[in-house]
Amino acid sequence: MKALYSLFLVFALIAASVVGAGAMGWHVLFGTVIPYVAFFLFVIGFCMRVVSWAKSPVPFRIPTTCGQQKSLPWIKHSKIENPSSTAGVVARMALEVLCFRSLFRNTRIDFRTGPRLTFSSSKWLWLGALSFHYSFLLIVLRHMRFFTEPVAGFVAVLDAVDGVLQFGAPVFYLTDAVFLLAILYLLIRRLVVPHMRYISLVADYFPLLLILAISGTGVAMRYFIKTDVVAIKELTMNLVQLHPVIPEGIGVIFYIHLFLVCTLLIYFPLSKLMHMGGVFMSPTRNLASNNRAVRHINPWNYPVPVHTYAEYEDEFREKMVEAGLPVDKQEGVENV
Repeated sequence: MKALYSLFLVFALIAASVVGAGAMGWHVLFGTVIPYVAFFLFVIGFCMRVVSWAKSPVPFRIPTTCGQQKSLPWIKHSKIENPSSTAGVVARMALEVLCFRSLFRNTRIDFRTGPRLTFSSSKWLWLGALSFHYSFLLIVLRHMRFFTEPVAGFVAVLDAVDGVLQFGAPVFYLTDAVFLLAILYLLIRRLVVPHMRYISLVADYFPLLLILAISGTGVAMRYFIKTDVVAIKELTMNLVQLHPVIPEGIGVIFYIHLFLVCTLLIYFPLSKLMHMGGVFMSPTRNLASNNRAVRHINPWNYPVPVHTYAEYEDEFREKMVEAGLPVDKQEGVENV
């Protein structure tokens, strides 16, 4: 039901763009107003989430480690798994962000006959997530040719490498196929694996289905439905130059694609997709584990009123004596 509800939401977004940009002809709304609003909300929301995390107190060093901490000279130190310096933290973060190192070591839990609980490797999840993120990144960078004139050199190089397998016209992009396969794998995994289906929420299905719809409309525009690319670039350049003018000849499929992208931008700061920025703010990742070498004092400590035991005994000594409770000092007698 959660997956069906998410699918219904995506279809509702598509229907809204079809009616608005197609039947009603609201091209200005779907071509200029909504993109500007979406970009504004994305930037503001992203910055607010990151600033909120940055302001969160982290009084203690709490890095998640899986290696030997630096201690005695004859004990081998795991410099990346349990970094004690800034260089080690940078190396660990780089491997995590660029290679998904923790996901590479992820294990899968299975129930065997007996019953018996077994743990096994889960490299397919790592490969699917890595393929999804890198193909997504390359597609976004490749789309920069619509927003710049002249096109940056690295964008032209990426476009040429991505389209090295040319079967005809238009050029077939490798990232299109890899991205679709990766997103389908991540979606099917949540639908098929019982324990994944049990813990999955609408917030897990909706972004996957939304991104799948964005990819599907993009592939449809490139390979199946004729679209005026020159008019699309004219529109995007007008948006970048803050001179929004809607050219003629842009099909409804583009407005559907653009509206879904805008929805993703608006939804991004409110969702789990914010792990893109949150991974850099996580104290379990961005802190050095040097608790044995450096004494860390909570910088948020402030003086608070305390009531010592001596003051407590002075206040309740008579009642304690009457109740037969031991006291450190008798009335009228000073302890030496």
